[in-house]
Amino acid sequence: MYIVLGAMVGMAAGSSVDQPLRPVVEVEEQIYDLQPANNGAGPLWGNASTCIVRLGERVFASGLETLEDVEPLNNVRWLLFERDATGWQQILADAEGRTREPCPLACFSDGRLFLSVNPTLTPPGTPRGAAEPRILEFAPSPPRSQPSYRTLLPVWDGTPPFTEHSYRSFAADGSRHEVILFQNIGYDHAEWAFCDRTGTWSARGQLVFPWGAEYEEPQPVRLCYPAVALKNRAVHWLGVSDIVEPNHAWRAYKKERTGRDWDYDFRRLFYTWTPDIENEAFHEWIEIASREETCGWIFPGDLWVAPHGDVHLLWSERAIDERLREKFFPEARQRLALQHAIVRNGKVIHRAAVAVGGEGLSAELPGQGRFHVTPDNRLFAVYHCGGKDSDGKPLSENRLLEIFPDGSHGKTMRIPLRRPFTAFINATVRSGAAPSEILDVMGTCPGRPGISYARIRLRQT
Repeated sequence: MYIVLGAMVGMAAGSSVDQPLRPVVEVEEQIYDLQPANNGAGPLWGNASTCIVRLGERVFASGLETLEDVEPLNNVRWLLFERDATGWQQILADAEGRTREPCPLACFSDGRLFLSVNPTLTPPGTPRGAAEPRILEFAPSPPRSQPSYRTLLPVWDGTPPFTEHSYRSFAADGSRHEVILFQNIGYDHAEWAFCDRTGTWSARGQLVFPWGAEYEEPQPVRLCYPAVALKNRAVHWLGVSDIVEPNHAWRAYKKERTGRDWDYDFRRLFYTWTPDIENEAFHEWIEIASREETCGWIFPGDLWVAPHGDVHLLWSERAIDERLREKFFPEARQRLALQHAIVRNGKVIHRAAVAVGGEGLSAELPGQGRFHVTPDNRLFAVYHCGGKDSDGKPLSENRLLEIFPDGSHGKTMRIPLRRPFTAFINATVRSGAAPSEILDVMGTCPGRPGISYARIRLRQT
């Protein structure tokens, strides 16, 4: 059964400047409340795989509900919401499955909606174990009162040992009606399955992670929280290292401070791609950025493939782990930045910060960022900024700036939200959604419980 749901070459920098846009907030509201699951994940844990999509005038979001009297880790179920003229309405909930992580959404231009789920195959009370990746397909134009769907099972090489820790990435090419799913296996690779426009799982394989030969104990560099794009059969993949602290001295010192034997690093950013997922292997990994020297931190934000093929990357950086500074690198200075790079034909041709703060710099500190693309292929970075303003007062606001094809960027604009998002995801073209003048955002806002939503329209000044 189906659920039925309703349905270039980059511009020169000068042409965008001639028609500046400003953000206008039209809606701010809560989508749903939730109780902490205490299972190591959360509604935004999937990072760059989105849980909100726009299909024409309709907006859908997936959420989580913590199950009462069910022990972690698989102690939540997925929820599906749609917004109407009165606000958000829950239209469906998982009637029988249990899972750990959020469930990403994707969509096609014909109005179909897809939900990536990863239900456990273990009985209640079992903390961890086998899981089965599934895709739920909702067909166009549904009666909201009678939702239904059909279940698609991706086809893999063999029988990979999937678990509740999926670290999965779900991306769609909305105009070509194709999807791809990545799901991690242990620390050495991700399994992937590609479904073509005929509905056939026509390709599958493994994305083997980089080898960390330079570590004191060489090991695979597990990559997580990736931004993935599927466009005209090409796949682009950007993820961050996520391994137990590999530096023995730093690990021992961290244990003195925390009492834990483990501490995960997020310090190296890697990118790879294939021009044809059905017929060509992924290229060798490119290390886009690293904060290894001073035990810093990196986290992927977003990825966009421009019409002429340039790949724009966005990520957050923190220069140092301040817990270690006095002992290991006392001269280092803290720097926080929202970084942007352009990759062309496998080579980084541009790399620069679009926002930066820290010691000796601005007291305004940029946080996580996402891309938003308009119908005329203008690219914007949306991000949170904290710290203090020029008067020394606490600062928390969301900002927007345009990034031009050559990597330069326009003037920063404040998004006039009553309650800014400190963590968020947005309706992205990587989910298959069409470029839009409307920026749909969901995330967490201090002062409002649960998960919130804002609709922001980009209007010409």
